[in-house]
Amino acid sequence: MLAIPSVRLATPGDARAIAGLSRDFIEYGLGWSYTPERILRAIRSRTTNVAVIEDRGDLLAVGIMDYGDAAAHLVLLGVQPAQRRRGLGRHILLWLEQCALTAGLEKIGVEVRADNPGAIGFYAALGYGARSRVPGYYRGVVDAVRLEKVLGSTGVEGAG
Repeated sequence: MLAIPSVRLATPGDARAIAGLSRDFIEYGLGWSYTPERILRAIRSRTTNVAVIEDRGDLLAVGIMDYGDAAAHLVLLGVQPAQRRRGLGRHILLWLEQCALTAGLEKIGVEVRADNPGAIGFYAALGYGARSRVPGYYRGVVDAVRLEKVLGSTGVEGAG
């Protein structure tokens, strides 16, 4: 197996590439809401981590997580299609989960396109359980499956 590059916090210079990945491979068919400006706001936010994995200047994966008082919300997780099945999504998600655990948070929530069974299976394999289905969550077009993971009891400790 190839070595996985390390996770780092995004900088403003990453915003355009992150937004492009979201537009092309996460938000396809929905319009573009995670624009470079919105990504910049997340990078600058004191309650959000925007984490990336890159290799030789190319963005391979991104994860955006907001942190609240008791829970975190995974806003966005994406891996370039040519880089999938290398463990990058798992690596960046575990890194973000460790941040939430370190912050003393109890759980993480995420919404996933209901038309993406691969993503739903990915989260299930990492301990996320389905809580509900939200009709028309994505711009009234695509349903979402709302998932949740309770931290501390699912092996997040020591991840990273």
